[in-house]
Formats: sequence, C-alpha cells, structure tokens
Amino acid sequence: MSVMLTLILVVQMLSALAMIGLILIQHGKGADMGAAFGSGGSGSLFGATGSANFMSRTTAVLAAVFFVCTLLLAYFGKLAPTSSGSVLEGAAVTAPAPVNTSPAAQIPGNAPAAQTDNSVPPAVPAK
Repeated sequence: MSVMLTLILVVQMLSALAMIGLILIQHGKGADMGAAFGSGGSGSLFGATGSANFMSRTTAVLAAVFFVCTLLLAYFGKLAPTSSGSVLEGAAVTAPAPVNTSPAAQIPGNAPAAQTDNSVPPAVPAK
C-alpha cells in the first residue's frame, strides 16, 4: 500500500510541475489581437480561435491526471489506519487547579496562610 501511495504522489507531483510549465509556456488567446489593436480585451473580435492546439489539450489531460491522483490519495488516506487518530489523543489531560473563591483570597495581599510541616524540627541557626 505504501508503494502505491508513493507512486500516486510522484505522478501527482510530476503532473503538477508539467502543468505549471505548460501553462507558463502557452500563448494567451488574445495576445496577437491585443498587440494589433493596442489592447488586451479584443480577443474575441473575429470570433472563435479554432480548435485547441496540442499544448492546451496536454494541459487538460494533465489537469485530469492531477485531479484523479488527488482523489485517489484522499481515498487511500481515509482507508489507511493511523497509529493515533488525532494529534490531541497523545496529549496528557490534567485537571485545572482548584480556584480559591473565598472572599479573603480575592483581596490583594491577603494570601492564604502557608501550611507548616511539624514533622521536621526547624533548623537551629549557627552562632
């Protein structure tokens, strides 16, 4: 399964790169007409430009291959069991610290008295 996913991913990346290259190389529909009339908006002045050429058909095929590879990766990604379903499943869940809501604790400078441990005698200061 891993080899097939890797192969699909490689095909998807290659089709994406080839599609980018073909789109950048292609000549715009109205570029010749725009240069003749001084504007880029007159591409449909004399009607349709005719049938699609080799590069535009290849771009369409590469787009279809890219789309199919994307769907296959999504399908196989949903089927593959994961070690943990979520990133948050491994996180340790701790209860929040209890909040002291007594009125004395809400006054600034009124800290609760520290509990002293009487099991250990206090140290005697050295002379």
